[in-house]
Amino acid sequence: MSKVILAFSGGLDTSVCVKYLQNLHKLDVITLTVDVGQNDDFDEIKKISSELGAIEHIYVDSKKEFIQNYVTPAIKANALYQQKYPLATALARPLIASKAVDMAKKFNATSISHGCTGKGNDQVRFDLTIRSLDPSLNIIAPIRDMNLTRDKELKYANENGIKISEIAKKYSIDENLWGRAIEGGLLENLENEPSSDSLKYVQQDNTSTEYITIGFEKGIPISLNSQKMDLEKLIDDLNSIAGSHGVGIIDHIEDRVVGIKSREVYEAPAALVLIEAHKDLEKLVLTNSELRFKLLVDEQWAWLSYSGLWLDPLLSDLNAFVEKTQQRVNGEIKVKMHNGSYRVVGRKSMFSLYSNDTVTYLSNSNYDQTLAKGFVALWGLQSTAANSKIMENKE
Repeated sequence: MSKVILAFSGGLDTSVCVKYLQNLHKLDVITLTVDVGQNDDFDEIKKISSELGAIEHIYVDSKKEFIQNYVTPAIKANALYQQKYPLATALARPLIASKAVDMAKKFNATSISHGCTGKGNDQVRFDLTIRSLDPSLNIIAPIRDMNLTRDKELKYANENGIKISEIAKKYSIDENLWGRAIEGGLLENLENEPSSDSLKYVQQDNTSTEYITIGFEKGIPISLNSQKMDLEKLIDDLNSIAGSHGVGIIDHIEDRVVGIKSREVYEAPAALVLIEAHKDLEKLVLTNSELRFKLLVDEQWAWLSYSGLWLDPLLSDLNAFVEKTQQRVNGEIKVKMHNGSYRVVGRKSMFSLYSNDTVTYLSNSNYDQTLAKGFVALWGLQSTAANSKIMENKE
């Protein structure tokens, strides 16, 4: 039989996909799990794959690649889709898809499969990456292709002896080291607040206050509280620290690529704090012109990543600009966290454009205020002239 590579998490969607691929498409299924820091029980996932009858299971540790090639550029680009979502799932999908293409070549598979529905964004991210890398591969998405709903999946799983965890019956959860996405169940009712059983990092009963200091070098976080560490550990530690203070829940109405408005709940303590700290450091070291233009670049960067256009040439173009701006993004940012809030309360950098001698209101200021009078007159010349004309013609 022909072979198919299935991106496999061991959850409801992908477990159901194994049986559909075997029974409906008559394919030998090779399951692939890519480790992007989701902290799953990978031995258990391998066991589930075997019990479902997959002919082989592949585990790929891609944490370092995910951090270096996906998370790090996202931090540099202050990547927040619609100013809210730090793109955790969106960043991981093109990496997982690229590994599936690699495995398809290695095992001479003719198809790649995934468990995406037709309502979400992941189908776009998977399909476009696969087609960009190898358009000869067939893409099979059983949940989408058969118009399956979650209740039908659960019924099919029960009829076919597919074991599903209790949490998977309540929610659809995707996780990696950059964040967690939580969907379904009670959250589909817009009036329901996310319950504690859906959360992993965020605690809401801690009323203490904590300060942390994050060090950056060329836009990359390199230290936490003056202790140098690799980014994977820094993110992991910060998820625990910030989450313990109630920081990290994103609950908003999001516009999906397919046109649906959806209620999305994310948990991303480290991502939110790091992006806020990075943005603040940029304000300190970049010029006003650079910052104004980078806002446009950051927004477009987030959109391309969110909408599955990771391999579009424009993203490489934007990365070149972002990378250039990061050469001076060096320094330390102090963040205060308390009862779900976080804000920058201190900053320093050798490239700081802030000058106390210029900004101070004391007598030691080197700023000659008398020069401002002529500047103000010239700055508003056209505005005042236009308003004068308007007033004249009203009369």
